[in-house]
Amino acid sequence: MAELLLEIFSEEIPARMQARAAEDLLRMVSEGLGKNGLTFDGARSYVTPRRLVLVIEGLPTAGPDVSEEKRGPRVGAPEQAMAGFLSSTGMALEQLEKRDTGKGEFYFAIINKKGRPTVDAAKEVIEAAMADFPWPKSQRWGAETVRWVRPLQSILCLFAGAVVPVSFGPITAGNVSRGHRFLAPADFTVTDFADYSTKLAAAKVVLDPVERRHAILRQAEEAAAAAGFALRADDGLLAEVTGLVEYPNVMIGVIDDKFMAVPQEVLITSMRSHQKYFSLLKADGSLAPRFLVVSNMETTDNGAAITAGNQRVLRARLSDAAFFWDTDRKQRLDSRLPKLAERLFYAKLGTMADKVERMAILARHLTAFVEAAHADEAERAARLAKADLSTEMVGEFPELQGIMGRYYALNDGETPAVADAIAGHYAPQGPSDSVPTAPLTICAALADKIDSLVGFFAIDEKPTGSKDPFALRRAALGVIRLVVENNLRLPLFAVLQFAHSLYKPGVLSADPRMVANDLLDFFADRMKVHLKEKGVRHDLVNAIFALGDEDDLVRLLARVDALADFLSSDDGSNLLIAYRRAANIVKIEEKKDGTSFAGPADVSRLKEPEEQALGQALAPARDALAHALKAEDFADAMAALAQLRRPVDAFFDKVTVNADQAELRVNRLKLLAEIGAAMGEVADFSKVEG
Repeated sequence: MAELLLEIFSEEIPARMQARAAEDLLRMVSEGLGKNGLTFDGARSYVTPRRLVLVIEGLPTAGPDVSEEKRGPRVGAPEQAMAGFLSSTGMALEQLEKRDTGKGEFYFAIINKKGRPTVDAAKEVIEAAMADFPWPKSQRWGAETVRWVRPLQSILCLFAGAVVPVSFGPITAGNVSRGHRFLAPADFTVTDFADYSTKLAAAKVVLDPVERRHAILRQAEEAAAAAGFALRADDGLLAEVTGLVEYPNVMIGVIDDKFMAVPQEVLITSMRSHQKYFSLLKADGSLAPRFLVVSNMETTDNGAAITAGNQRVLRARLSDAAFFWDTDRKQRLDSRLPKLAERLFYAKLGTMADKVERMAILARHLTAFVEAAHADEAERAARLAKADLSTEMVGEFPELQGIMGRYYALNDGETPAVADAIAGHYAPQGPSDSVPTAPLTICAALADKIDSLVGFFAIDEKPTGSKDPFALRRAALGVIRLVVENNLRLPLFAVLQFAHSLYKPGVLSADPRMVANDLLDFFADRMKVHLKEKGVRHDLVNAIFALGDEDDLVRLLARVDALADFLSSDDGSNLLIAYRRAANIVKIEEKKDGTSFAGPADVSRLKEPEEQALGQALAPARDALAHALKAEDFADAMAALAQLRRPVDAFFDKVTVNADQAELRVNRLKLLAEIGAAMGEVADFSKVEG
């Protein structure tokens, strides 16, 4: 058993592509070796900004010997057929076997192949993997025809200590690597992975990205604590910076006091987006006048020159941000609304000004369902929600939309509730994002999402498969969470049609009821996904949605919860079995007779004590059920159903449904149909699985 080591050395690989590239290299080479019959004990991949590395342990020196059997022509077949078979196998006639297959005597060739040397297989697999490597973007360099993410510098490839002559473009593999670009650029030879990793560490390269990440985080936390502050958590930035350095050294710099009056979100975003700096926080959670830079260098002056240079660059960046902040505040937020008419929302759905007008009316309408939401303020918040899109700051930092709108609204004297609604109307932006609870923010957030959903569904721009260019799944989940987590009794079907009516005449040609129904189905699908993540069975959601006319998500979830509790009980599970038995009998007999057995059974024709008991239990159970459903007490509704369990069980134990007397048979089938009808008022139990 031996080790395969591969290093592909290039110019800097974009940080966002590194983790996936390491996974792809491991997968492609492992699968390729597997197709050659080569197994191994283990495989690992690593990535730094300039190198992709793969080590595979426990490989045999050659693939297994294989024996292949091929059936040839029938004995006595024409000479031409025999010649073709012999040519394909490379064998002579006397080397073939004759066998009687039961359908005649045929020639068989037994071809024994020696295992292929692993070196040959590895060369072929690696070259194929590099040729087909799935970089999101790649390039040719010089006069080369091959493509890679960045120009290749060298390839190191060893098997059992010997060079595997992998070729890619102008480069042929050897046993040479090199260290840090500035701190240890000299070449060094390698014999195996242990030798490689030792020499690489000595050459100022931390190969393992997990180790680099931990080193950055540890140094950053220590530097922050030494300055009396705390590191602001930022996993995304930490992952990115891990992919920018091979030998991380964290240094702390100072933010000039004159910039601390700029909103901290602006400072954090500017430092993060442009400079990849980490922010520090004071004990009260506010931004500290310090930043952390992760250098790829080790210096003799303890990083003083690097820190000074970064402070100089940051000063220029923050000067721009301060200029945008001062400039934007010279103009009121509402004075920017006409500019939204110059900004397209979507070609078939009008401008952003059109959307804002619809949002304002819809937000006012929604205040009827959101407690403590003032109609005028909700309309004002929705009308101003997109105004900051025309500001200099949001033009430079689009991720600050909403956040800057809040600051500018407060500067203009808008109420804090309106300003907060402007900042929060995009939320929730994902399953882990918090849901707004402030009344005005709820109205603005719902108005924004519902308007988009109705518009895109009405022009048939619905998500298909994995494609969702307008993030409509996220918008639907946002509506669901806003409604459910705030316990809003929102009649979605009517609200969706109202939102449809707000589009200008002729913009939407689709029937509003059809659009609303399509969206309710879409919400149902999103609801299933959302609830499945919380451990709720999707079939229970189906069973409630199948009733139709249920567009109150809070009531729907209450029914789902009650149904889940009911079916987890002995009464519920046994009654479900009885329901299925009753439903199947009725369905079969209806098909046989070509008629329906819906309608009440004739109590006077109930003959056996067990069917009489069931008939007597049905009426009070249905009355109790109707009362409970009207009061939206779904636990009581399930309790009313539970009363039927024993009389139903006794009925099936003692009563023959398909009696010889026709009238008695029909009456008993009607009794069974009544059971289905009663249970069907709670849920469509035919949708329940298991």
